[in-house]
Amino acid sequence: MATLMELRGELDRIDAQLVSLLEERMETAAAVGALKKAQGLAVLDARREAQVLASRRALLRNPRWAGACDALFETLMAQSRAAQEEVGADA
Repeated sequence: MATLMELRGELDRIDAQLVSLLEERMETAAAVGALKKAQGLAVLDARREAQVLASRRALLRNPRWAGACDALFETLMAQSRAAQEEVGADA
């Protein structure tokens, strides 16, 4: 059985990967925002966000984590919208 210190180390390793992926996601979201602005599109696309939640939930191997998955992606999408709006405000 793993020790508490080992498990915390594993969480730290995973978190480092998540931070790197978050930066990549936010840079991509900002680029999406610039493209939406150039095309005159609204930042919020509720239908797309519903599709994202459903498709990400479908990726789960363990449905026990569906609520956590939804909460994570709702937060990510809210932050992505904020990044898109910021790009739009800068132009």
